[in-house]
Amino acid sequence: MPLPSLSKLAEQNPWATNPWFETVAVAQQRAKKRLPSSVYGALIAGAEAGVSMNDNLTAFDELGIRPITAGQSAKRELATTVMGQSLSMPVMISPTGVQAVHPDGEVAVARAAAARGIPMGLSSFASKPLEDVIDANPSTFFQIYWAGDRDSMVARMERAKAAGAVGLILTLDWSFSHGRDWGSPAIPQSIDLQTALAHAPDVARKPAWLLDWVRSGALPDLGVPNFVTPGDRVPGFFEAYGVWMGTPPVTWDDVAWLREEWGGPFMVKGISRADEARRAVDAGATAISVSNHGGNNLDGAPAPIRVLPEVVDAVADQIEVVMDGGIRRGSDVVKAVALGAKAVLIGRAYLWGLAANGQAGVENVLDILRGGIDATMFGLGKESIEDLSPDDIVAPEGFFPPRIG
Repeated sequence: MPLPSLSKLAEQNPWATNPWFETVAVAQQRAKKRLPSSVYGALIAGAEAGVSMNDNLTAFDELGIRPITAGQSAKRELATTVMGQSLSMPVMISPTGVQAVHPDGEVAVARAAAARGIPMGLSSFASKPLEDVIDANPSTFFQIYWAGDRDSMVARMERAKAAGAVGLILTLDWSFSHGRDWGSPAIPQSIDLQTALAHAPDVARKPAWLLDWVRSGALPDLGVPNFVTPGDRVPGFFEAYGVWMGTPPVTWDDVAWLREEWGGPFMVKGISRADEARRAVDAGATAISVSNHGGNNLDGAPAPIRVLPEVVDAVADQIEVVMDGGIRRGSDVVKAVALGAKAVLIGRAYLWGLAANGQAGVENVLDILRGGIDATMFGLGKESIEDLSPDDIVAPEGFFPPRIG
């Protein structure tokens, strides 16, 4: 009797070809397998020794929860609002730069977010024009850095307003710290023939990724179209980054000016201490994101979940507080909400999904988080995310650092 062919076995075993994955960890494994090493390394990122990057993850492992075993509600309400936008669950897409992991990039992420009823955060350093992204998801926040002169920043904000952005995110958690103990990936200035030849051996080992781009009829683009106003030349990533590096450091008066110029919902991202949270309130912010830029800022900064209660206690009665960093499971979302966050933002988690399976992969990640939130709330006996509180969390002694301000 002849042996069945490999293709026949694959048909009989749906797990062999099933693009669905059951955890974010599996999405990361598939992303690593699919992406060229330099692209995957850029997603890993991190700063210096990776202390903060790793703490963003391990801090959640230190937190326990207090389950019940009977009397749970048959239904759970996960919906909330942030900056005037409706969220089907307390999760938002964090803005991340140049998503060349997939030809559809930020547009695919925006479509996935819209399909799952959550807002999109779009980076100034994104690879897709904000008009295309907002068309895919009208609930889009535009992210801006304090980069360039005031006129150029106003022009970028006006473009975002005209396109329909529903809010502005000002990212402050970045100090231009470079160098990684495990080595930084080689990121080219642009994709030309010489660059393509240099990276050919790495790319050739990842034919599935290459095929995606071949089918799209394009090459990965390292331009940043949202750093300019319509009609201007699109700068390369490092050109725009150089403008940002050369801009004098932002002050709180600058933040207040930017908020006034924007005139709508305004989030300050990167706060990790009570005194600065109060300064953000004074500057007119309508929301704060507790963040350390995914461990890409100052290495040694505590995980956002460790300082979240400090910020919440200082200002949550005045503005909305969200948290960004280390979310990989629905139970992580529940822990953050229980400690006072209105919602969380995710970054690497959805990028793994995008790399693994495009828009469907991002939807897969969001479904994983939703299922985990629902299951954790069921185990805690909570009918609504509004019912979560610090009493549901078990934190070891010393988990929260001394408060500042």
